[in-house]
Amino acid sequence: MWLWSRGLLLQTLRSARGFCGSHRQPPPAPQKIVTTWEAISLGRQPVPEYFNFAHDVLDTWSQLEKAGQRPLNPAFWWVDGKGAEVKWSFEELGEQSRKAANVLRDVCGLKPGDRMMLVLPRVPEWWLVSVACMRTGAVMIPGISQLTEKDLLYRLQVSRAKSIITNDSLAPRVDAISADCPSLQNKLLVSDSSRPGWANFRELLREASPEHNCMRTKSQDPLAIYFTSGSTGTPKMVEHSQASYGLGFVASGRRWVALTESDIFWNTTDTGWVKAAWTLFSAWPNGSCIFVHELPRVDAKLILNTLSKFPITTLCCVPTIFRLLVQEDLTRYQFQSLRHCLTGGEALNPDVRKQWKNQTGLELHEGYGQSETVVICANPKGTKIRSGSMGKASPPYDVQIVDDEGNILAPGEEGNVAVRIRPTRPFCFFNCYLDNPEKTAASEQGDFYITGDRAHMDKDGYFWFMGRNDDVINSSSYRIGPVEVESALAEHPAVLESAVVSSPDPIRGEVVKAFIVLSPAYTSHDPEELTRELQEHVKRVTAPYKYPRKVAFVTELPKTVSGKIQRSKLRNQEWGR
Repeated sequence: MWLWSRGLLLQTLRSARGFCGSHRQPPPAPQKIVTTWEAISLGRQPVPEYFNFAHDVLDTWSQLEKAGQRPLNPAFWWVDGKGAEVKWSFEELGEQSRKAANVLRDVCGLKPGDRMMLVLPRVPEWWLVSVACMRTGAVMIPGISQLTEKDLLYRLQVSRAKSIITNDSLAPRVDAISADCPSLQNKLLVSDSSRPGWANFRELLREASPEHNCMRTKSQDPLAIYFTSGSTGTPKMVEHSQASYGLGFVASGRRWVALTESDIFWNTTDTGWVKAAWTLFSAWPNGSCIFVHELPRVDAKLILNTLSKFPITTLCCVPTIFRLLVQEDLTRYQFQSLRHCLTGGEALNPDVRKQWKNQTGLELHEGYGQSETVVICANPKGTKIRSGSMGKASPPYDVQIVDDEGNILAPGEEGNVAVRIRPTRPFCFFNCYLDNPEKTAASEQGDFYITGDRAHMDKDGYFWFMGRNDDVINSSSYRIGPVEVESALAEHPAVLESAVVSSPDPIRGEVVKAFIVLSPAYTSHDPEELTRELQEHVKRVTAPYKYPRKVAFVTELPKTVSGKIQRSKLRNQEWGR
């Protein structure tokens, strides 16, 4: 192991040089290292000029592990639910990722700044190749496994990715469009079989050398690109730097996720979403173990059985999954190790939080952020939670509610959730929307970055989510946040799940429409009678003007692979888009 020669991080941890170079000096204390990373994450110390997560974080933990300064806890633990299992220590993760880095460099010819698309389900290779990209300086571009040929074509062409790694399921889709992607030079396949035109990653990994010199990357060098959809136009490329993700999640990992070296953290999210990266960059700086279940589909019983079988201490799911979990008889399960639960990705209904806490004794700590940021608001462990609030601003961000001109609004006034970027732009922030300066400029107003989400902040600094700008329903001049209606519906025993969107109306312009999945005990009820009952229920629970004037009972709601409800699909359906 070697250390960068510049930057405050190395000056602070200079004692590690003696440890890595000889045995005459003791290794640095883990607490000292993590505290330094946390101070940078909080903006209390400057970001070093050079930083590489694989080298500065993972290899440091590997050395501490060998010195016996970390609990006997794996760094990575994967199961498929059928008996297969992969466990890596930090030392083993280092060796395997160096071998993978040699594959990327020697077989794919990837150089620093080259882009690689990762489209894999929850398999160990996703984490391995992500770290290998860091070691080579390549820029990773994660994508969900549900990408269509059209999606892949757009992403490969726009990103000019040089290489792609995927599995047997998606390889045919890539082959169908690869001729129209002139930048794509190499295709890696994660499979136990071969395919013409593809290099078999598993075979190459077995033969690769474990010796690799990590690239010396600067903190502002690109690390990852995520495609994010907006209310208009095609998906935009969000670029993050080595430090913005590599150091930006350390503080939230310690405070919101409350991780230590002894923890085993399971986040059920799909690898294509930013929350997978959030987990990686939250857990490993704090020396924690990342637990992964292949989880080919969302299954409440499977999730609960996994929590009962494995010593998972920390769980993160989208609110929709928690909604499914509380429908089960939780008294049949014993979570002997689970101590901390988190949620994010969509607004949490207070009723779900209440049911989870009543049945498990565990609180749900909501967090809020975007592809462009790290954690913006959160309910850290040990702080008072106000049901329905997404918490307070998460350091180092200065978060405010502003009007459309960027002026700060008074407590209680609804406006745009905004992060201050002037006079100083937070380091844990996206670099820009790549190749789209107009979009980058449009996201800024005055001294703030405008998230596109609506909320209000109370006098104590708690933020209360209203909805996306394009989710908020305007009906007869009333602005109605879908989350409020969904939360009201969730309190009725007939409602298993719901999604609320705007629907066209000749008089009011648009009205509230609720798509509802019924609980099994109510599926035989008269639909008209049940509609009236639910409408009256919403009128009682929240402001009467917010009740759904239209109700549709459906068997399921459109969701992402990680279980997040896709309101946009329902809204587009209503408006014929």
